[in-house]
Amino acid sequence: MNIDYTLYLCTDSGLMSCKTVEESVERSILGGASVVQLREKNASSMELFRLAQRVKQVTDKYGVPLIINDRLDICMAVGAAGVHLGQSDLPCAEARKILGANKIIGVSAATPEEAAKAQSDGADYLGVGAVFSTSTKTNTRPVTKDTIRRIRAAVTIPFVVIGGVNQQNISQLYGLGIDGAAVISAVISQPDITAAAKAMREAAEKLKL
Repeated sequence: MNIDYTLYLCTDSGLMSCKTVEESVERSILGGASVVQLREKNASSMELFRLAQRVKQVTDKYGVPLIINDRLDICMAVGAAGVHLGQSDLPCAEARKILGANKIIGVSAATPEEAAKAQSDGADYLGVGAVFSTSTKTNTRPVTKDTIRRIRAAVTIPFVVIGGVNQQNISQLYGLGIDGAAVISAVISQPDITAAAKAMREAAEKLKL
């Protein structure tokens, strides 16, 4: 699948500077977000389902893939583009059996071994991190530049970096073979979400140079 991972937006209703998740997603897409992951850890299944339906209307309007964090059932129920799985979620190989060949599956990886296993199990892309300290996740494992290089050597599938990536530090990651940056607060917490997304998109484009 030919997906543009350059600016990968993760939602977080507790961090956004506007009133609704749908609004934060639309403003981000207008600024250049190319993939959206619905990541709302505190929502009930019904709340997440309804929210996913509303967000998908926005992502469909702009032709942007919607990825659901963890929840295969919600992904299937709303017809989202795919899911993102952590190391403690359902194994990628099992998710692939359930979702079939046409859904996107992303897997979080912090080591070359995890990355290689995800690729062999059928992952389409990886989320590699945490590359910087982040306030949005407490149980992160730090990933160094050397680890990123080793992950790039271990896999052929695309990967995005995640974890505290912002306009100030992203240049530290240039030249490592990264396909995109996953962002949360660097975009949706900013007063002007569209302008923040535009600036992050321009910075993230240089990851691929």
